[in-house]
Amino acid sequence: MKKCKSASELASLREKLAAARDPKKPTIVICAGTGCLAYGTQKLIDNFRAEIAKRKLEGTVDVRTSGCHGFCERGPLVVIQPKQIFYQHVKTEDAGEIIEKTILGDAVIDRLVYRDPATKEKILHEHDVPFYKKQMRLIFGMNGQIDPRSIDDYIAIGGYAGLAKALAMKPEHIVDEVTKAKLRGRGGGGFMTGWKWESTAKAEGSPKYVICNADEGDPGAYMDRSLLEGNPHSVIEGMVIGAFAIGSSDGYIYVRNEYPLAVTNVTAAIESARAYGLLGENILGSGFSFDIKINRGGGAFVCGESSALFASIEGRAGEPRQKYVHATDRGLYDKPTCLNNVETWANVPPIIVKGAEWYASIGTPGSTGTKIFSLVGKINNTGLVEVPMGITLREIVFGIGGGIPKGRKFKAIQTGGPSGGCIPEKHLDMPVDFDELSKVGSMMGSGGMIVMDDRTCMVDVAKYFLKFLEQESCGKCTPCREGIYQMRTILDRISEGAGEEKDIELLEWIGTGVIDGSLCALGGTAPFPVLSTIKYFRDEYLAHIRDKKCPAGVCKKLITFTVAADNCTGCTACARVCPTKAATGEKKKVHTIDQATCIKCGACFEACKFDAITIS
Repeated sequence: MKKCKSASELASLREKLAAARDPKKPTIVICAGTGCLAYGTQKLIDNFRAEIAKRKLEGTVDVRTSGCHGFCERGPLVVIQPKQIFYQHVKTEDAGEIIEKTILGDAVIDRLVYRDPATKEKILHEHDVPFYKKQMRLIFGMNGQIDPRSIDDYIAIGGYAGLAKALAMKPEHIVDEVTKAKLRGRGGGGFMTGWKWESTAKAEGSPKYVICNADEGDPGAYMDRSLLEGNPHSVIEGMVIGAFAIGSSDGYIYVRNEYPLAVTNVTAAIESARAYGLLGENILGSGFSFDIKINRGGGAFVCGESSALFASIEGRAGEPRQKYVHATDRGLYDKPTCLNNVETWANVPPIIVKGAEWYASIGTPGSTGTKIFSLVGKINNTGLVEVPMGITLREIVFGIGGGIPKGRKFKAIQTGGPSGGCIPEKHLDMPVDFDELSKVGSMMGSGGMIVMDDRTCMVDVAKYFLKFLEQESCGKCTPCREGIYQMRTILDRISEGAGEEKDIELLEWIGTGVIDGSLCALGGTAPFPVLSTIKYFRDEYLAHIRDKKCPAGVCKKLITFTVAADNCTGCTACARVCPTKAATGEKKKVHTIDQATCIKCGACFEACKFDAITIS
């Protein structure tokens, strides 16, 4: 690599790299994000390359590995360019056939093509698939265009143009542009990014630090992970721009050690950015120097909180401190520090390139731009979605997510991670932004969305998240340490049929105390799942307490599985899957379930296709 000593040299390099990317050249783009790798994508990649070598097509056909494409439910994913043919559930043995029929010929392999579940219509192109068509993939969409290990790919499609432009601006003008764009932090708090930058720039003390928070620990959330894996240079570029704006020379990326692919890809990206003169000393000949170190977190959820994160980098236990001390004044090593998460930094380059007015025109007046969500749970189209702020929950769940599996009824959606609230069906048409979600007792958080159907017990959901937070609490402050434990104990009692009606009011009372008295946001938001489920699903709590029944059939001590004789065909499916042999019967005769040996695992209920297993 030859170091770029000026913005003009970078522009020349970009022109050369872009010209080398022949848009007509057949290219097999294979998703190599963590999800697809788990499906066996690496063997698929190797097989494609072997098939190309066998046919002596090297140089004629390219294979490009990319980051996550988002449609995780359908992996492994392959896109054939320039035909834009979208293949799903691709197997290792499909490689040769794809080359023969689609690359060398004009045929499409029907079994690999996406079909709309509702209309059964065959959809050939990625951008026409409803999951993608209804999104606005400004940030995440670049994942499919580049190899995350190739800085040349990133530069060729416009990467680091924002940095070159920023270095020609005055630092205060960069801050003004980000402020006018109204970019709010995507890590959960939604604080105005420009204000944070301005405060750090004006703070006294040196050195000043720039940090990327990649300690994404919410259950079901993997937006930052996939973005850092698939497009690490967008994050690095945003950090360098931010560092120049506030006067920083030192940066850190704090990333979970459980994210090995993200660590590998961002390490390679940092090294190649240094080699090209886009990181390190005298960046692009501007006289500005800035470098980034990687710090691997040990997996403590509380280290996503700013002051706990600083303590972890400093080598101390990850515990938060009082929030009256602002990180912009005294953060890492007690010096002025600007901390933003992965997605926030990735939004910075396009704002500088296209301008604040363009960015502010997307979304809502109070929440501009797009947001990446991880859509998981009881949803047909599991994956990562990027949508403009202000889109409704209904559009996300049913328009993009494809609705609830097996035609079951939607019950609630939990947003904001373990500290977010559960939103019922009556609020499905509300716009999704920072302010609107808080009005219904939830929050944006980092962007996790967990969809629940009518077989989800809301008491159990609240208990699940409290158990997670109880384990992840650092224990430093009493309201969080003791309050979460007491709330979880009460929920255990209710789910076991030993609850009393006064327990509901007790949960609300303790929850308010935990919110008001906790030291950091972990405790300050921990009661939200409990309080929101009580608010919207109080009747379910009362059913557990008064009737000693779990309406959703989840809480084991409150349910009984029986066989409805009129529906039982004697297919033996229940008997075959029962781990304790509690379900028994002869073929084509009505079966029975022995309550003494039944462990209430629900395997029989799932296996029965005739609605013969009932829950009471």
